[in-house]
Amino acid sequence: MSRIRGFFFDQDGVIIDTERDGHRVAFNMAFREMGLPVQWDIPLYGELLQVAGGKERLLHYFHSTGFADAMEAPEIDHLIARLHARKTDIFITLLESGALPLRPGVRRLMEEINTEGLLLGVCTTSNERVARAVAMKVLKGIRFDFVLAGDVVARKKPDPEIYNLALRRCGLDARQCIVVEDSHIGVAAAKAAGLFVVATPNDYTLKEDLGKADLVVSSLGDPGGEKGALLGGSVAFPYDGVLRAKQLVDRFSR
Repeated sequence: MSRIRGFFFDQDGVIIDTERDGHRVAFNMAFREMGLPVQWDIPLYGELLQVAGGKERLLHYFHSTGFADAMEAPEIDHLIARLHARKTDIFITLLESGALPLRPGVRRLMEEINTEGLLLGVCTTSNERVARAVAMKVLKGIRFDFVLAGDVVARKKPDPEIYNLALRRCGLDARQCIVVEDSHIGVAAAKAAGLFVVATPNDYTLKEDLGKADLVVSSLGDPGGEKGALLGGSVAFPYDGVLRAKQLVDRFSR
């Protein structure tokens, strides 16, 4: 029998619903500070989220809109590096101010994972400084075995490289781990690595095709707060609105 021994969490949109009112806002503030005539509204940012990674998102936008046409490659790379560094500073300030709360059930489920003695890791394309701010400050008190973030891998999601690296880092088999993701590209990356996947979509990803996930719920849920709803998945699962670590371990262990 292969028993579940580890959980990997994506960050943006899963741990904190950071995209619309966090990263997007920080990008726009950085654009203004640097005098750039760029403003990412809510629908546009939803489209840009199909490109994983902040620097990659900037590069895609600048080339697709012609903004970078008059710039040489080193110049555009330098601009992106400066923009992304400043955006990261702004975003961390937003995080530390408490303006971006955790999604329902995240801390509770992580505490249960710690209590059960299971491995807990973060696998995100987000900047490493941001990832560590979330893990060490916003989620202070939670024990993480590792945080993999940013440019730790060459190929971003939907490529499975970050999840393959996580498996090598913890020494577990893919069928011993559950991933919590929120998007089509995240689910695709985890399934390509052979992992079980629980998807918790947010406002930006709710209409994406998450059909490859083993379980899809609106949120992880809290007993005394917001309850989640079962939205789909490929396994039968008794869900009362609160997803529990032991329940997941028992269901996905083979």
